[in-house]
Amino acid sequence: MAMAVNGRDVKQAFLNIYLRLKDDLLSDPAFDYTDDARAWIERMLDYNVPRGKLNRGISVVDSYKLLKEGIELGENEFFLSCALGWCIEWLQAYFLVLDDIVDDSHTRRGQPCWFRVPKVGLIATNDGTLLRNHIPRILKRYFRDKPYYVDLLDLFNEVEFQTASGQMLDLITTHEGEQDLSKYKLPVYNRIVQYKTAYYSFYLPVACALLMSGENLDNFVGVKNILVEMGTYFQVQDDYLDCFGDPEVIGKIGTDIEDFKCSWLVVQAIERANEDQMKILHENYGKKDAACVAKVKALYKELNLQTVFSEYESKSYEKLILNIEAEPSKAVQEVLKSFLHKIYKRQK
Repeated sequence: MAMAVNGRDVKQAFLNIYLRLKDDLLSDPAFDYTDDARAWIERMLDYNVPRGKLNRGISVVDSYKLLKEGIELGENEFFLSCALGWCIEWLQAYFLVLDDIVDDSHTRRGQPCWFRVPKVGLIATNDGTLLRNHIPRILKRYFRDKPYYVDLLDLFNEVEFQTASGQMLDLITTHEGEQDLSKYKLPVYNRIVQYKTAYYSFYLPVACALLMSGENLDNFVGVKNILVEMGTYFQVQDDYLDCFGDPEVIGKIGTDIEDFKCSWLVVQAIERANEDQMKILHENYGKKDAACVAKVKALYKELNLQTVFSEYESKSYEKLILNIEAEPSKAVQEVLKSFLHKIYKRQK
């Protein structure tokens, strides 16, 4: 049976598959669930896994469909592509639950961070571990008999390692920046972003779709490089929105300035600031005081960083399109363009 999947239907069908995967996990024979344990896990999953934009997960389905070049997906193919998409959403939930604790954040996706919920607190660290462990449970159940099963396990393990290493770089760079703000340079920023964001948000969904299509990932190094570039562009947008975006629209209150983050904006400011402006940065960056944050934002405006960002956005788009159009496979070009068009000039 072929499944027509388009637009809103995909999102609804994707969400329906979340319910099936959740039920599987709540009846996993490896653990003898009590009613309390089952209720906790269900609440924790519903709070953290399906409430994002779901772009990463749905991208697996979209990419696989494009790689099939117009052939309708069978019901089982659609299910499997969704299951892999949900594995990425589970990975994302795991990172965010722990990331919010480390950053001492308050809101995520328009609601309090999971560890801020009454009676959760630091139990959230173990919930993060559970979220991470659900991924191999899903993969084992539905992909164990597939020729690409080991490649999938390798892929998820490698991308998780890269992301956690990127997070570590981000955190220790922040320590160094607190001692010397001039350490925040573009190559440092690019390395953090490549590992912390680009691999799991951009490369992983496409790599999942390629494996499902029977491809060898070693043949797609150029595609990986384009997706890492796209991930960098995405993170620059994120940094920009953290400062200049509308919290109502982006679903969170930005704290990069208060948290002394090696953000694209501060890197650009350091490159352009004169002595007096650097003094303002040194005195106000990384202070959890609204007046200090306001001074940094005013300095960003004085340095025309909104225009700098607009120019960066246009140039990045043009360069990515050129690289994409140099790819030999038209289907792969379509996959890459679909990613780029989802994020170009986004507001959240």
